[in-house]
Amino acid sequence: LEGPQTMGRGPAFWVGFCVVLVAACAYPLFSDGYTVGNTVYFFNWVFMALGLSLIWGYGGSLSFGQTAFFGLAGYGYGILTINVGDAYGFTLIATLLAIGVAAAFAALLGYFLFFGRISGVFLGIVTLSVTLVFERFMAQTAGPEWRVGSARLNGFNGMSGMPPLTIPWFGESIVLYPDIELYYVTLGLLVIVYLGLRILVNSRFGNVLVAIRENPERAEMLGYDVRKYQLGAFVIGSSLAGLSGVLYTTWGQYITPSSMGITAAALPVIWVAVGGRSDLTATLAGTLI
Repeated sequence: LEGPQTMGRGPAFWVGFCVVLVAACAYPLFSDGYTVGNTVYFFNWVFMALGLSLIWGYGGSLSFGQTAFFGLAGYGYGILTINVGDAYGFTLIATLLAIGVAAAFAALLGYFLFFGRISGVFLGIVTLSVTLVFERFMAQTAGPEWRVGSARLNGFNGMSGMPPLTIPWFGESIVLYPDIELYYVTLGLLVIVYLGLRILVNSRFGNVLVAIRENPERAEMLGYDVRKYQLGAFVIGSSLAGLSGVLYTTWGQYITPSSMGITAAALPVIWVAVGGRSDLTATLAGTLI
């Protein structure tokens, strides 16, 4: 794990990491269910922030479109689960499918952006425009004709009534309401994503991504296809925003267009900028704080 990740290379960091992880695992034992459920809500946003750190902090591409993928995956999960239900652990399949939809849309949008040589402030403007168009479109879907199967989009009021995550277990289902069980599942996902991103940014891919951030012309002259690396980071980061959207939707069992508005679009940028966009650890800590 040695590379562009600047914070946390030595053994002291990993000792501290283990201490924090043990404390996080023990936290529900000393708190009530309501507070633990609210903590899950905070965890849900960290995935999107880590994805933006990869796109912007390491790749140098400022995106205001994270909440578009957040909302797309959230609505996708709601549509799938309201129509099919939660039997046989379908909510887990719906989660993967919803994230896949967000990743596919990110790949399509990113292709036109990066292969069209759109960069700098113009990239931020285009991604913000896409987010606001999506938000405005979903806000006007209040009529009864706006439905996908049994799932009504409900316009500005948002979609509700989708089932929470369920895990099949020996013929029964464990329903993950905003409580201790969901806390541990979300914490486990957060640890996996964080460590996975550390490995990624310290790999050859991460080194090239940082080189592109520092000087894209030089990286291209050295033989790297800058557009492919930027697109790869954009899709990974957008998929993590989609994961945030699904987890948020399952946490509260609702999703509204306001979660993709101008304020929602700006918040991840603020979290990442304040925490430290060029370091995953700083982004994680800063976002939670």
